[in-house]
Amino acid sequence: MSREYLIVWAGRHRRSSWDGICQRYAERIARVTPVRELPVKVRGRGDGDERRRAEGEAILAALPDPCWLIALDSRGHSLTSERLAAELTKLRREWPHPVAFVLGSDLGLDDAVRAAARRVLSFGPMTLSHELARTVLYEQLYRVTSIQAGTGYHRAP
Repeated sequence: MSREYLIVWAGRHRRSSWDGICQRYAERIARVTPVRELPVKVRGRGDGDERRRAEGEAILAALPDPCWLIALDSRGHSLTSERLAAELTKLRREWPHPVAFVLGSDLGLDDAVRAAARRVLSFGPMTLSHELARTVLYEQLYRVTSIQAGTGYHRAP
């Protein structure tokens, strides 16, 4: 079984109400699969392409080796919750190392991070704040655990 889910994200790290929501989901997920958050901070690197590149380098340097890297980007592929659960169930059986989900800052993810990912997922074509995208990721991982366990949280449409 995979050791843990690792949530890696870049951006401005101000405490907010999003943190409490993510923490509550993390506590629920941790009953089934360990989950750890790894915020990546990059300071003094300018704006735009230079900062995005620096964030990408910091993200890649922070990842454990080995890990199964899944990048979250609006240009990725969308999956149903059931399909995500099936893929993560297979990984839990076959991959004994962390599964790392990576979210970019307000600038998005650097191309190097997307290129290093084994899968690029999208929550849809709309732009989400990185705080909201992180919350949606936690909710979906909790939904995955409920699908895997057969509990009543997830209801198929």
